Formats: sequence, C-alpha cells, structure tokens
Amino acid sequence: MSAAQQQASTSLVLKASGLRKSFGGFVATNGVSFEVHAGEALAIIGPNGAGKSTLFDLLTGRKTPDAGTVELFGEPVTHLPPWQRVKRGIGRSFQVSSVFKSYTALENVQMGLMVSSGQSWGLFGRAANTRRDEALAVLEKVGLVPKRDVPAGDLSYGDQRTLELAVALSTRPRLLLLDEPTAGMGREESRECLRLIRDIATRERLPIVFVEHDMDVVFSFASRVMVLVAGQVLVDDKPEVVRSDARVKEAYFGEDI
Repeated sequence: MSAAQQQASTSLVLKASGLRKSFGGFVATNGVSFEVHAGEALAIIGPNGAGKSTLFDLLTGRKTPDAGTVELFGEPVTHLPPWQRVKRGIGRSFQVSSVFKSYTALENVQMGLMVSSGQSWGLFGRAANTRRDEALAVLEKVGLVPKRDVPAGDLSYGDQRTLELAVALSTRPRLLLLDEPTAGMGREESRECLRLIRDIATRERLPIVFVEHDMDVVFSFASRVMVLVAGQVLVDDKPEVVRSDARVKEAYFGEDI
C-alpha cells in the first residue's frame, strides 16, 4: 500500500457502498456510494423525493438497506441498530426538533449522556444530579448554560435546535449527521447556527454530513457537495464545481444555486 493509500485509509470515517432501499415499487435510494474522510463537511442536496432522508436513515440504522453496506471507521455497521451506531461514534440531529420539551435544557443533555453510556433514564429524577457537570460542559459548548433550567418547550425554536445539537454532542460523536440543521430558522438564526456548528466542528475536529435546502448555508459551509436525484448520486464534488454544473441546475428546475 502506498503512502497516499495509507493516509486515505486512516482518514476514512464513513463508507457507503451500493445502498439501495425501496418501499413497494418506489426506489428511494438506488446504489448510493460515497466516502467521508476526517475533516470534511459533506452537504447532501437534491430536490424533494431525491432520497436524502432515507439515506440518512440507512446511515444511522433507522432503516436497513435492501442491498449495500455501511462502514464506520472501517467496521461494518450495516445491520446494527441506531444505539449501537451511536456507541461507535455517530451523532445525529433530526429535521424536526426532537428534544423533550417538558424537561429542562440541562435535563435533556443529562439524558443524552445517560443513554450514550448505556444507562436508563427510567429512574431519572427531576432533581437528579446525574452527570450534571458533564451536561453543563456540553451546554457551555453551545452557549446554553444561561438557559439550563428553562424547559425545552419554552426555548425559542432556534435554541431548541441548538439544544438538539447539544444532545447529539453529549454522545461524544466522532461523526455528526445533521438533517436540515437550519430548517425553520430566520436568516439571523441560520447564520448563528451555522457559525456555531462550524466552530464546534473545528474545535472538536468533527467530520460532518448534513442535508440542507438553504443553498447559502450549503455553499458557505460544505467542503464537498453530493447531489441526489431520484435516489442516485448525480454529482459529488467541490462546491464550486457543483454550483456550475448544468445537470445540477436542471435537477433544481433551473434554480440559480
């Protein structure tokens, strides 16, 4: 193995090979293959129905592919459930905020820490101090310590999404998957969210794979862009190459990206 091959091998974080998933007669993903290496921020874009959410579910274990494989840090995880993939280093946020709204920001992160370490929150008391210091340290990373005692449901939508990021970080991920991290946010909230994610990714040296519809976010953050159309990879290249690709513009019905 050459020095270049060895370096590529050691930097390989995620490898998807030939992922196919169908629902009845509808093929959601059709032979999707790609790799993610250390330090990358890969954006996955595509029109509605392109297979983006299904692909995320295949990567995180929420769905099992009909064909193809998923490897994480060189280990096969294709048939592992989500919690096992979390233990192996995948952290995920969802398109719609998934925090426990009746619990405080601090309690949400405490529960994330407990679950990631195999503990049950069935005995979690509302006044529990379980993993409190660790949870506060995670909230510090995202700037939510001042709102630690606020019920998640009383936070602004932007802060709820930030809290969801904190919960994902509480699992100590080595790879972060973000499903439309700025969905539902105004322009200022989107910019702040993007700055926060970029800062954390740099500080924690976290590779990121994210789905996003906001092209300003995509092209200001991604180091690579993969375009899905009808469940297949149309283009996978640097942002400037994707932006100027005529096939991509056609896939977006002539939109200026």
